[in-house]
Amino acid sequence: MRQHKIVRITYGKDHDTFRHHFLVVPCLALALLINKKFTFREVMWAFSIYLEAVAILPQLVFLQRTRNIDNLTGQYVLFLGYASNAGWIAGIVQTLLYADFYYYLISWKNNVKLELPA
Repeated sequence: MRQHKIVRITYGKDHDTFRHHFLVVPCLALALLINKKFTFREVMWAFSIYLEAVAILPQLVFLQRTRNIDNLTGQYVLFLGYASNAGWIAGIVQTLLYADFYYYLISWKNNVKLELPA
């Protein structure tokens, strides 16, 4: 119970004035316009990707307004940036794993039996 009061005291409601609809509405519009396939599922997936890209903005604006960034908050924001790098690394690994399908495409294109190199 005491910890809850500490968090409440350190929260600067006066500085937390970011208007979230300035992020949500454009991301939704972008998802409606740019998506893989115009289905509910695909549009919502695109919306989540676009929103994830800008979701840190309210936190950054809040930190800029308060001008008081403790170590834990600074590390949190830093590691959020590294999370996106993990996505890139995972994408590269996935692409490398799918590289074997190159041989499938070649055999399909040439209409020959699939043979993987030894």
